[in-house]
Amino acid sequence: MGERCLTRQESSASYAMIRHNIRTYISAGVVAIIQGKRNAESELKKLEDAQRPADRHEGWRYFLEKTDLKPGTDPLQATRQRQAQLERRESNALRLAKIPVPRSPNPPRNFR
Repeated sequence: MGERCLTRQESSASYAMIRHNIRTYISAGVVAIIQGKRNAESELKKLEDAQRPADRHEGWRYFLEKTDLKPGTDPLQATRQRQAQLERRESNALRLAKIPVPRSPNPPRNFR
């Protein structure tokens, strides 16, 4: 029913399945790296279907994120690499934004 065709890129790309808590914003990291969007979506659905109600009630959810990591990468290693990538992106964004430091409208005078 209304299933769209995947592009060649989507079917050959890698996807990280990530566990995070929507209540606390805590990330539990990468659960798996899976090749192909359809495979990743299928694995995500299986994981969500097997999730304990109490776990879900506590706020734990899963999402997919396209990645350049290889399928089958160790989840701990994938989590570390993903975190390093996020930190680099954030650092670059801040550097590129060149956010000016606000100055006081009345700078202090030097008293002698």
